[in-house]
Amino acid sequence: MATLQELKGLMTNSDLQEKVIAALFIAVQDRLENTPTADEQKYAGHVFGNPGSESTKALASILATNATLSVSAITGASDVAIVAVVASVLPTLVVAFNAT
Repeated sequence: MATLQELKGLMTNSDLQEKVIAALFIAVQDRLENTPTADEQKYAGHVFGNPGSESTKALASILATNATLSVSAITGASDVAIVAVVASVLPTLVVAFNAT
């Protein structure tokens, strides 16, 4: 299990950040192609216009969701696994975005 300090350190892992940006684009595009709600549409527009800030939030959610994994398990996750976990946290990100 990663320590809290290690999880915080992963927030600045550039390889992980880049993967999350790409996975977030994929997850949002998938929602747009499958009868998105109005909130999902607004969030998608925001993601496409502000990918850096939204991917940081997505990475934080991913790390919180997977806090029981080791650092090596998190950083060694396959592209398929990263896309899946981003898709799994997407509803939370949509709610958080629309709550502001």
